[in-house]
Amino acid sequence: MQLDSQTQAIMLLTVTFGKAAQADVKPLSGEEWNRFAGWLKDQKLEPSHLLGETLTELLADWHGVDPHITLPRLAGLLGRGGAMGLAVEKWQRAGVWVLTRSDPDYPVRLKQRLRGQSPPVLFGCGSRRLLNQGGVAVVGSRHASEPDLDTTSQLGAEIAGRGHSVVSGGARGVDQCAMLGALEREGTAVGVLADNLLRAMTSAMYRKHLASGNLVLVSPCNPEAGFHVGNAMGRNRYIYCLADRAVVISSSLDKGGTWQGATQALLAGWVPLWVMAGGTAGSGNPELIRRGGQSWEPGDFAGLFDSQESASTPSPDTAHERGHTLPATHAEQPAEDLRAAPAASRHPGDEFYELFLRRLEVLTSEEALSTEVISKQFNLKQTQVETWLKQGVGEKRIRKLSRPARYRYDKQQAGQQQLNLPVAVSSGLVGQC
Repeated sequence: MQLDSQTQAIMLLTVTFGKAAQADVKPLSGEEWNRFAGWLKDQKLEPSHLLGETLTELLADWHGVDPHITLPRLAGLLGRGGAMGLAVEKWQRAGVWVLTRSDPDYPVRLKQRLRGQSPPVLFGCGSRRLLNQGGVAVVGSRHASEPDLDTTSQLGAEIAGRGHSVVSGGARGVDQCAMLGALEREGTAVGVLADNLLRAMTSAMYRKHLASGNLVLVSPCNPEAGFHVGNAMGRNRYIYCLADRAVVISSSLDKGGTWQGATQALLAGWVPLWVMAGGTAGSGNPELIRRGGQSWEPGDFAGLFDSQESASTPSPDTAHERGHTLPATHAEQPAEDLRAAPAASRHPGDEFYELFLRRLEVLTSEEALSTEVISKQFNLKQTQVETWLKQGVGEKRIRKLSRPARYRYDKQQAGQQQLNLPVAVSSGLVGQC
């Protein structure tokens, strides 16, 4: 595994290399890395510049920008070259490869849909070409019923038979049934793991499929990392964003990773989402349908695959030319999912502003929320949210409540406002996000 200086620097700053290497210094979290990478970009610096340079001089202007990312902490992280070398050698022998956001094979769907919220590093094994082919995400409980698991296996086989990949999380239950349903029909699958990539890639369940090129396993975590609830929850977004559409087999109301991932996907609108109809007591499926998921009856494959509603299927070549590695100043930029244009240029017909309003309607359907909560739910800077909220209030499409200040989408006023919009603007609001 030959790592260029860019990859080395990113890994040193963001990846764990074992307990001994972590004793005195904590790698940057995803949010911390986005802030620091954004600052480097603004300074026309790349992560590789941090290797072999005097940080005090190179990062003189960084002092005080973020009290949590100090120069001693950065120096400590960059000084872990020995620990990284030992870990990489072990992973290389096992067949693990590494991708960063500046690599040409990095999944373009993740960068386009999550921007800087996409993981800075992905570890994987198997055929990486599958990461950019999209597919159908199939998610559900680890403790699904036998009938649900039978339905999942049939769905996985049908997905493969129609030439698509299954994208799932690799966990027992629905995830594994969907993936194996596709693989056993000579189809392809993408598994996004939250823990112990090394163990999974050597299991009898996956070995032959990895060798045949029909499977790829990836993880944003250290390949030897144990299970952690936060990692499991965090990877849900990657499952959805690597696919072109998604199906929820089973979920628990208001709890669990499947529920959290599905509600987040509905709010963000990454891909069209189907939810299996029915469910036992405590099932979250009916509520997911009420919140905007499309009801799916088991066996109705025509309804699922022949629907006119589909997500965008970006080509990797739209982000880079094959074989060329983008410099970090282009590829390593922080994300704020909807902030593609300066706030000053926005107007009532702007697609990002309208997308914000559509998601706000779902988010505030039951209660008004504060600016801080809305910002967190959208992964947006509070200043951007404040700009859109102020605009919405002025247009009477958002209602502002006081003591404390909270906001709620005003469906009645917004409906009247929509009638007054120009036809060209009104017709543009139904497009896919």
